[in-house]
This record gives sequence, structure tokens and C-alpha cells, in this order.
Amino acid sequence: MGVSRRIVLRNGVLLAGLAAAPWARPALAQGKARKQDMHYQDQPKDGQMCATCVQFIPAAKPGASSECQIVEGPISPTGWCIEYIKKT
Repeated sequence: MGVSRRIVLRNGVLLAGLAAAPWARPALAQGKARKQDMHYQDQPKDGQMCATCVQFIPAAKPGASSECQIVEGPISPTGWCIEYIKKT
């Protein structure tokens, strides 16, 4: 069973639209989203903070910056963003 031309064209248009979206460029180019796009803040929100999120990567050494799997740049353990998912 072959792939129809309509499906190929539709998928091509969707991919072109994603590549042109301003919020998608940093994620596509660097693999991580910009802090502004994720509404990142350096303080917790409603008891939620990066240190209790599944995406949080603690600093390897004391005094070093922590990281996030999806947000670019240094991350505060007491920070927060819209992609917060509590560790279980």
C-alpha cells in the first residue's frame, strides 16, 4: 500500500509550519526551549520548584549550576516553569 500524495503534502506543510514558528526554533536548533518560552522564573510557584521536577538535573559539584532536560541555560533548584512535572 503506497502513501498518497495528499498525506505527503499535508505532513510537509505541518513540518514547514513548525519550523517557521518562533517558539519552535530554539527547541529545534538546540534541543532545549528558551526560558522565556517556558515562563521560567527563579522562585517557586504554588509549592512547585525545579528541585522536585522530573526534568531537573542537579549540579555535579557544589556551587556549579543545575540544568534542566528541556529548558536551556543554568537552572535554580528553587525555580519553576510551565513544564513542571512532580517526581513520584
